[in-house]
Amino acid sequence: MPNSKPIRILVVDDHFMVRMGLSSSLNVEPDMEVVAEAGDGKAAMEAYRKHLPTVVMMDLRLPGMSGIECTAAIVCEFPDARVLMLSTHSSEDEIYRSMQAGARGYIVKSIVREQLLRAVREVHHGRQYLDPAVASRLAERLSHPSLTSRELEVLRMVAKGMVNKEIAGVLHIAEVTVKLHVSHVLEKLEVKDRTQAATVALQRGIISLE
Repeated sequence: MPNSKPIRILVVDDHFMVRMGLSSSLNVEPDMEVVAEAGDGKAAMEAYRKHLPTVVMMDLRLPGMSGIECTAAIVCEFPDARVLMLSTHSSEDEIYRSMQAGARGYIVKSIVREQLLRAVREVHHGRQYLDPAVASRLAERLSHPSLTSRELEVLRMVAKGMVNKEIAGVLHIAEVTVKLHVSHVLEKLEVKDRTQAATVALQRGIISLE
Protein backbone atom coordinates (compact mmCIF):
# COMPACT_ATOMS: atom_id res chain seq x y z
CA MET A 1 0.00 0.00 0.00
CA PRO A 2 2.30 2.75 -1.24
CA ASN A 3 -0.15 5.57 -0.41
CA SER A 4 -0.62 4.62 3.23
CA LYS A 5 1.37 6.31 5.96
CA PRO A 6 4.27 4.24 7.35
CA ILE A 7 4.31 2.97 10.91
CA ARG A 8 6.37 5.57 12.77
CA ILE A 9 8.59 3.78 15.30
CA LEU A 10 10.58 4.90 18.34
CA VAL A 11 13.32 2.41 19.26
CA VAL A 12 14.39 2.47 22.92
CA ASP A 13 17.42 0.42 24.00
CA ASP A 14 20.52 1.30 26.00
CA HIS A 15 22.82 -0.54 23.59
CA PHE A 16 23.74 1.43 20.46
CA MET A 17 24.38 -1.69 18.36
CA VAL A 18 20.95 -3.10 19.23
CA ARG A 19 19.26 0.19 18.28
CA MET A 20 21.21 0.32 15.04
CA GLY A 21 20.35 -3.28 14.19
CA LEU A 22 16.66 -2.81 14.87
CA SER A 23 16.49 0.47 13.00
CA SER A 24 18.25 -0.99 9.97
CA SER A 25 15.96 -4.00 9.95
CA LEU A 26 12.78 -1.94 10.28
CA ASN A 27 13.65 0.88 7.90
CA VAL A 28 13.94 -1.46 4.90
CA GLU A 29 10.24 -2.27 5.24
CA PRO A 30 8.11 -0.04 2.99
CA ASP A 31 5.45 0.39 5.68
CA MET A 32 7.84 1.23 8.54
CA GLU A 33 10.01 4.19 9.49
CA VAL A 34 12.14 4.62 12.61
CA VAL A 35 11.61 8.28 13.50
CA ALA A 36 13.73 8.36 16.67
CA GLU A 37 15.96 6.34 18.98
CA ALA A 38 16.59 6.65 22.71
CA GLY A 39 19.04 5.04 25.11
CA ASP A 40 17.20 5.60 28.41
CA GLY A 41 13.77 6.34 29.83
CA LYS A 42 14.14 10.10 30.06
CA ALA A 43 15.29 10.36 26.45
CA ALA A 44 12.43 8.06 25.41
CA MET A 45 9.87 10.35 27.05
CA GLU A 46 11.35 13.40 25.30
CA ALA A 47 11.47 11.58 21.96
CA TYR A 48 7.86 10.44 22.31
CA ARG A 49 6.64 13.98 23.03
CA LYS A 50 8.58 15.35 20.07
CA HIS A 51 7.85 12.71 17.43
CA LEU A 52 4.57 11.11 18.60
CA PRO A 53 5.42 7.69 17.10
CA THR A 54 2.73 5.16 16.36
CA VAL A 55 4.72 2.29 17.93
CA VAL A 56 7.40 2.24 20.62
CA MET A 57 9.83 -0.67 20.79
CA MET A 58 10.86 -0.60 24.45
CA ASP A 59 13.77 -2.47 26.01
CA LEU A 60 12.79 -3.94 29.38
CA ARG A 61 15.95 -3.06 31.26
CA LEU A 62 17.16 0.50 30.94
CA PRO A 63 19.51 2.54 33.13
CA GLY A 64 17.67 4.66 35.69
CA MET A 65 14.01 4.44 34.73
CA SER A 66 13.20 0.86 33.73
CA GLY A 67 11.37 -0.02 30.55
CA ILE A 68 8.30 -0.91 32.60
CA GLU A 69 8.37 2.44 34.42
CA CYS A 70 8.90 4.29 31.16
CA THR A 71 6.01 2.44 29.53
CA ALA A 72 3.72 3.34 32.43
CA ALA A 73 4.79 7.01 32.21
CA ILE A 74 4.21 7.18 28.45
CA VAL A 75 0.82 5.49 28.66
CA CYS A 76 -0.18 7.77 31.54
CA GLU A 77 0.60 10.85 29.44
CA PHE A 78 -0.52 9.35 26.12
CA PRO A 79 -3.27 6.75 26.78
CA ASP A 80 -3.33 5.63 23.14
CA ALA A 81 0.42 4.88 23.08
CA ARG A 82 1.27 1.49 21.61
CA VAL A 83 4.31 -0.02 23.28
CA LEU A 84 5.94 -3.29 22.26
CA MET A 85 8.24 -4.56 25.00
CA LEU A 86 11.49 -6.10 23.81
CA SER A 87 13.78 -8.07 26.11
CA THR A 88 16.41 -10.74 26.39
CA HIS A 89 14.46 -11.89 29.45
CA SER A 90 11.03 -13.45 29.69
CA SER A 91 10.40 -14.03 33.39
CA GLU A 92 6.71 -14.35 34.18
CA ASP A 93 6.58 -11.37 36.54
CA GLU A 94 8.40 -9.03 34.18
CA ILE A 95 5.95 -9.98 31.43
CA TYR A 96 3.03 -9.48 33.80
CA ARG A 97 4.25 -6.10 35.05
CA SER A 98 4.93 -4.94 31.49
CA MET A 99 1.37 -5.67 30.43
CA GLN A 100 0.03 -4.11 33.63
CA ALA A 101 2.03 -0.97 32.78
CA GLY A 102 0.22 -0.71 29.46
CA ALA A 103 2.42 -2.52 26.94
CA ARG A 104 0.47 -3.92 23.99
CA GLY A 105 2.97 -6.68 23.29
CA TYR A 106 6.04 -8.49 24.57
CA ILE A 107 8.69 -10.25 22.52
CA VAL A 108 12.18 -11.56 23.21
CA LYS A 109 15.23 -10.29 21.30
CA SER A 110 15.91 -13.77 19.92
CA ILE A 111 12.66 -13.64 17.94
CA VAL A 112 13.00 -14.25 14.19
CA ARG A 113 12.69 -11.22 11.95
CA GLU A 114 9.36 -12.25 10.44
CA GLN A 115 7.81 -12.45 13.90
CA LEU A 116 9.35 -9.13 14.89
CA LEU A 117 7.74 -7.41 11.91
CA ARG A 118 4.44 -9.13 12.59
CA ALA A 119 4.57 -7.99 16.22
CA VAL A 120 5.13 -4.36 15.18
CA ARG A 121 2.24 -4.49 12.72
CA GLU A 122 -0.12 -6.19 15.16
CA VAL A 123 0.60 -3.64 17.90
CA HIS A 124 0.28 -0.81 15.37
CA HIS A 125 -3.22 -2.01 14.53
CA GLY A 126 -4.19 -1.97 18.19
CA ARG A 127 -3.95 -5.67 18.75
CA GLN A 128 -1.98 -7.46 21.45
CA TYR A 129 1.01 -9.56 20.47
CA LEU A 130 2.78 -12.12 22.65
CA ASP A 131 5.01 -14.80 21.20
CA PRO A 132 3.96 -18.30 22.33
CA ALA A 133 6.70 -18.71 24.96
CA VAL A 134 5.84 -15.36 26.50
CA ALA A 135 2.11 -16.09 26.40
CA SER A 136 2.56 -19.35 28.30
CA ARG A 137 4.66 -17.63 30.96
CA LEU A 138 2.07 -14.88 31.36
CA ALA A 139 -0.67 -17.48 31.77
CA GLU A 140 1.43 -19.14 34.46
CA ARG A 141 1.91 -15.81 36.24
CA LEU A 142 -1.81 -15.05 36.20
CA SER A 143 -2.44 -18.29 38.06
CA HIS A 144 -0.37 -17.01 41.03
CA PRO A 145 -1.72 -14.63 43.69
CA SER A 146 -0.06 -11.20 43.60
CA LEU A 147 2.16 -9.88 46.36
CA THR A 148 1.12 -6.61 47.97
CA SER A 149 3.45 -3.60 47.85
CA ARG A 150 4.34 -4.16 51.52
CA GLU A 151 5.07 -7.84 50.91
CA LEU A 152 7.36 -6.86 48.03
CA GLU A 153 9.21 -4.44 50.33
CA VAL A 154 9.69 -7.18 52.91
CA LEU A 155 10.74 -9.68 50.24
CA ARG A 156 13.43 -7.33 48.88
CA MET A 157 14.86 -6.98 52.38
CA VAL A 158 14.72 -10.72 52.96
CA ALA A 159 16.65 -11.20 49.71
CA LYS A 160 19.32 -8.84 51.06
CA GLY A 161 19.73 -11.08 54.09
CA MET A 162 17.97 -8.87 56.60
CA VAL A 163 16.28 -10.52 59.61
CA ASN A 164 12.79 -9.68 60.86
CA LYS A 165 14.02 -7.30 63.57
CA GLU A 166 16.04 -5.28 61.04
CA ILE A 167 13.13 -5.15 58.60
CA ALA A 168 10.78 -4.02 61.35
CA GLY A 169 13.16 -1.19 62.23
CA VAL A 170 13.44 0.03 58.65
CA LEU A 171 9.69 -0.12 57.97
CA HIS A 172 8.73 1.11 61.46
CA ILE A 173 6.36 -1.77 62.07
CA ALA A 174 6.17 -4.51 64.72
CA GLU A 175 8.40 -7.54 64.33
CA VAL A 176 5.36 -9.81 64.55
CA THR A 177 3.88 -7.93 61.56
CA VAL A 178 7.04 -8.61 59.55
CA LYS A 179 6.77 -12.28 60.46
CA LEU A 180 3.18 -12.29 59.18
CA HIS A 181 4.23 -10.65 55.89
CA VAL A 182 7.03 -13.21 55.43
CA SER A 183 4.53 -16.01 56.06
CA HIS A 184 2.21 -14.61 53.37
CA VAL A 185 5.13 -14.31 50.93
CA LEU A 186 6.15 -17.92 51.47
CA GLU A 187 2.57 -19.07 50.96
CA LYS A 188 2.04 -17.05 47.77
CA LEU A 189 5.36 -18.11 46.25
CA GLU A 190 4.71 -21.71 47.32
CA VAL A 191 8.12 -22.08 48.99
CA LYS A 192 9.23 -23.39 52.38
CA ASP A 193 11.75 -20.85 53.62
CA ARG A 194 13.23 -17.38 53.18
CA THR A 195 16.14 -18.55 51.03
CA GLN A 196 13.81 -20.26 48.57
CA ALA A 197 11.58 -17.19 48.53
CA ALA A 198 14.48 -14.94 47.60
CA THR A 199 15.75 -17.36 44.95
CA VAL A 200 12.35 -17.84 43.32
CA ALA A 201 11.58 -14.11 43.41
CA LEU A 202 14.86 -13.26 41.68
CA GLN A 203 14.43 -16.00 39.08
CA ARG A 204 10.90 -14.89 38.24
CA GLY A 205 11.87 -11.22 38.09
CA ILE A 206 9.52 -10.33 40.95
CA ILE A 207 12.38 -8.39 42.57
CA SER A 208 15.90 -7.39 41.68
CA LEU A 209 18.85 -6.45 43.86
CA GLU A 210 20.00 -3.66 41.55
